[in-house]
Parts: sequence; structure tokens; C-alpha cells
Amino acid sequence: MNDRVVDDIVGWLPPLLQAVEALQFVARHLHPPGFDAVMEAIGQPDSALQDARAGLGEWPADFTDLRQQLDAASDAARAGIAGLRAAQQPGGDIVAVFRALRDLPRAQEALYAAATRLPPVSAFFLPPALREDAALAERLAQPAAEATGVMHGGPPGARGGFSLYVPEYYVPDRAWPLVVALHGGSGNGRAFLWSWLADARARGAIVIAPTAVGSTWALMGDDPDTPNIAGILDIVQARYNIDASRRLFSGMSDGGTFCYISGLRADSPFTHLAPVCATFHPLLAQFADADRVRGLPIRIVHGRRDWMFPVQTARDARDALAVAGADVDYREIDDLSHCYPREVNAELLDWLGGC
Repeated sequence: MNDRVVDDIVGWLPPLLQAVEALQFVARHLHPPGFDAVMEAIGQPDSALQDARAGLGEWPADFTDLRQQLDAASDAARAGIAGLRAAQQPGGDIVAVFRALRDLPRAQEALYAAATRLPPVSAFFLPPALREDAALAERLAQPAAEATGVMHGGPPGARGGFSLYVPEYYVPDRAWPLVVALHGGSGNGRAFLWSWLADARARGAIVIAPTAVGSTWALMGDDPDTPNIAGILDIVQARYNIDASRRLFSGMSDGGTFCYISGLRADSPFTHLAPVCATFHPLLAQFADADRVRGLPIRIVHGRRDWMFPVQTARDARDALAVAGADVDYREIDDLSHCYPREVNAELLDWLGGC
């Protein structure tokens, strides 16, 4: 690699990764009453990133695509942090915070495109405990198999479409566990895929992140989402070897609620359910198919500080489903508000088995 490019990357990557990590920290620890404290905790990573970019030189044409990827990631990270700071000003609100955090998956997507060329970026897209795993790093450094990595079924983020991650070391001669991960209200699968990518990449799982047909999942009335997800599952299963005994259906907020609604149906193809920060009406358990619920593995994850769906709703769900005969495991996280806790992914994959 060109010496100038090497010198620039050595100075650029650390503040860039720190800025993206800061956005991830806010996304995990966001709690409206404590927003100022969370912002204080992340410091000023955008300032260091700006300084690093100011010293960059011209790169040879061979590195144009890499420069564009890192530029796009940097722009998104700085925009996200700037948006969070603006939300702290008079007139700012939680909606402005959520809007700013939309830049996080944009930064992640642009940055991930550089993972095959930059080992520190590849390591960044692993769970922290596995970033020093030499055998895993070597496996990920090999050329990617055909039709693997991050892909999109239809225009990225389009209503009713989906995004997909297949580990780059996929081989068809064994069955792979599947995670279908549902975004929260007003979200989309393209963004939510990044909540799962690092763990799926490290542990060897295929992830489908669908986008709801409507503005959110079909929580009442007509349900176009269940057949749409079934169709997406058919598309993926026709191309990849999916283990029929390890199909996890999970979701955050409205996605978790829909995980209950659709996952408790008698014809659901999923073997395990894991709603996160979701709401639940006990009547769902009473009206669900009794044979489907009996013995069904369900892991409920909820935050004690959840301000949107109070934690008691999750406790009630645990009790109602246990009475109905489900095999319920309940995880209540003390410091979790209404956020997706990425640290539970490894536990869910362990629970799913064999990942």
C-alpha cells in the first residue's frame, strides 16, 4: 500500500472508529432523563476525527473507493454526533435524538465496506471479546464466498423488502442457524441489520432483517407482514442451507410485539421467539394456539428503565406465557431503557444452540 495512504489511515482510523463507537454507546445507553450524562460520557470524538481528516493528503486512484468509504463513514459519524449535540440545545427533544441516531447505521454500512481491506475495521465488526481472536481473524481474512456478506432484497429499506447478512465463510454443506430480526416502529431492516451483524459474523449465523409493509408492523387489523416474512424466508431458504431446528424470531419494540403476534400463530415456522423491549397483552397467550405455545422456547428481554413500555408489561408476559405452557426465560436488564441491548445477542445464539 502507498506510504502516504498508510500514514493517513493510521491517523484516521482510530478517531473514526471511536466516533462510531460513541454513537453505538448512545444508542445502547440512551435514557431521556440521563441524556446529558450519556453525551458527557462520549466526550469529543468528532473533534479528533475532524483534526485527522484535516491532515489527509491526496490518494492514488487505486484507493479512490477506499477513500470514499472512509469519507462516507466519517461524514455520517460526525453528522450523528452533531445531531445529538443539537438535541441538547433548547428546543431539542427525544425525536431529534432518534433522528440523529439514524446516522449510525449509515456510518456502519460505509465502514463495513472497508473491512476486507483494513484489519482494524474487520475487528471492529466483531464483539469486543473476540476482537483479538487470531483464528477468527484469519477465517475472516479469507476471500468471501459467493453471495455472502451484506445484501438487500429490493431497494434498501423499501417497505416490505429486507436486508440480509450471510457470513462470508458460508459453505452449503452444513445447515446454518437463522435469525429474523424485526426493527422497531418507523424503522427499517437496512438499519436494524447492524444490531446483529457483529455477533452473526463471529458466531456463524444468517440474519434476515425485514422491513414492515406499513409504517410499522401489523399490530392490529389486517396482517400483510406475516405472509411477507414467509415469502422472504422462502427466498433465503432457496439459496442457503438453513437449519430448520434453529430459527430465531426476534424484534425490538414494535418488532418484538409483532414477534409475539406472528410467532405464536400455529403456522409460524420459527423455533424460538425473543421479543426485546416489547409490549404484550396477556390475552395473546390465551388466544394463541395451545399446541404451538406448549413448550415453545421464548426468551423475553426487557429494560427495568424502559420509559415507553414499562417493565411490568414484560413481567406480565412472562407470567401469562408460563401459565399457557411456554418454556419462558426472562432477562431483565437493570440499566436498559428503551434501547436494543446488543450484548444479549451472544446469549440468544447460545440459547438457539450450536452457534
